[in-house]
Amino acid sequence: MRILQVITSLQTGGAEKIVVDVTRIMRDRGHIVDVVVFNGIDTPFMEDIHRTGCKVYSFSNGGSVYNPLHILRLVGIMKKYDVVHSHNTSPQFFVAAANLLSGLPIVTTEHNTTNRRRNNPLWKPLDKWMYNRYKKIICISDQAEQNLKEYLCHCNTPIEIIYNGVDVDFIYNSKPLTTEKSNKFVVLMVAAFRKQKDQITLINAISLLPEEEFELWLVGRGDCLDEVRAYADAKGMHDRVKFWGNRTDVANVLHTADVVCMSSHYEGLSLSNIEGMSSGRPFIASDVDGLREVTKGYGVLFPHEDAEALAGIIQKLHDDKAYYDEIAEKCYQRALMFDIKVMMDKYEDVYKSLVSK
Repeated sequence: MRILQVITSLQTGGAEKIVVDVTRIMRDRGHIVDVVVFNGIDTPFMEDIHRTGCKVYSFSNGGSVYNPLHILRLVGIMKKYDVVHSHNTSPQFFVAAANLLSGLPIVTTEHNTTNRRRNNPLWKPLDKWMYNRYKKIICISDQAEQNLKEYLCHCNTPIEIIYNGVDVDFIYNSKPLTTEKSNKFVVLMVAAFRKQKDQITLINAISLLPEEEFELWLVGRGDCLDEVRAYADAKGMHDRVKFWGNRTDVANVLHTADVVCMSSHYEGLSLSNIEGMSSGRPFIASDVDGLREVTKGYGVLFPHEDAEALAGIIQKLHDDKAYYDEIAEKCYQRALMFDIKVMMDKYEDVYKSLVSK
């Protein structure tokens, strides 16, 4: 099959990681997979995608991802492929529009349980039009599917759930960074600095714990990075919060930390959630859509934006070795349910079913 994936950019994020993984593994399985990026700015994920040997169509370098000229560019490119797969808002709309002139089987993945558009009723008719242009909608969690169905009320397009997956064996067997290990108990969060994330609550939680015993590492970049860094400085946390930026060795960083946390306002199905659980470390998450479904009964949930509760959980994991080991093992067993091989088999089945029709 000839498969084209379309995404806004390859900056840090779950959707971007899925594009890299699908491209790499589907090409290993003998398919031709290429990628369109509206913003082709250089990133670690962009380097990863080039290493797959795929063709990358970059529409701009730092330009707007909502440029309507992208629709015309897509028309000329899409006709070379058997199936087109879109990710994120502007590619979803622009692929749907371009396909009016192409008539190809198109599929999209809904990566979040909600988005800001759904709070504005003016968007609903346009969203319904867009989703109904697709042959298949993939949701990455049960909650994402439920919320989308409730929002659209009725959708003619079949919806299928395919959970995000990670290479569990690779992460579990990775080694810690020997040069970066701290003498303190390290809490790690791997996430882009975006409005949906909540690094602030995690900083507040660490500020409630003894300074000589606990340290916070934040991996990622994004629009809110400067705001979060300024907040940490204002709380006198400059020496206790380490900002790592984007990393290509996340698996090694996970093994260097003592606990992995995801503090967020909402998620789709967080790859960082599953990667954290794969590391053999206890995983803590906000009790919100997209994190609750994976974590409950395995890792530890804390009430949304409750820094005191989060601090108490971290302290207990630090003090109680038996509890620490119990949560870590439960998390690893949960991660095995989301292995990347399962995800790829299901994506391949979707592509084949669309092409055969």
